[in-house]
Amino acid sequence: MADGDAARSDFADLVRRRMDELRLGLRAVAERSVDPKNPADGPQWTKGTVENLVNGKPIKAPGPGQLRGLAVALEVPVRLLQDAAAAQWFGMETITAHEGEGDLETRLLVRRYQAMSPEDRRRLQLIAETYDPSARQGL
Repeated sequence: MADGDAARSDFADLVRRRMDELRLGLRAVAERSVDPKNPADGPQWTKGTVENLVNGKPIKAPGPGQLRGLAVALEVPVRLLQDAAAAQWFGMETITAHEGEGDLETRLLVRRYQAMSPEDRRRLQLIAETYDPSARQGL
């Protein structure tokens, strides 16, 4: 996290909330945290690391396998964990810009999004919605 940014707990809060909703203990979360892409690697989280996380103690930002494993353990889309991790460890907000009438969307990670005015937030979404990389011919 950058200097001057307040400590965030988005990821820890999400984990705690899902543990409560599913009535899962620390050991159960750790045991269930198997990365579906690499199940032979076993659980991606230890009971102690989950405990440190939910108790607000510092831990390293989780990697992709840890996020996938925790998504399985907590029965949430991995995207929710990715967004919460981006906020907690990197101070980034995730916003979604919808593209046209289709079901396509663009996700943006934006620093200090909450500090932006509603007008600036909308302007940023419009930029994302109208950006066309194919218009950059010759690059």
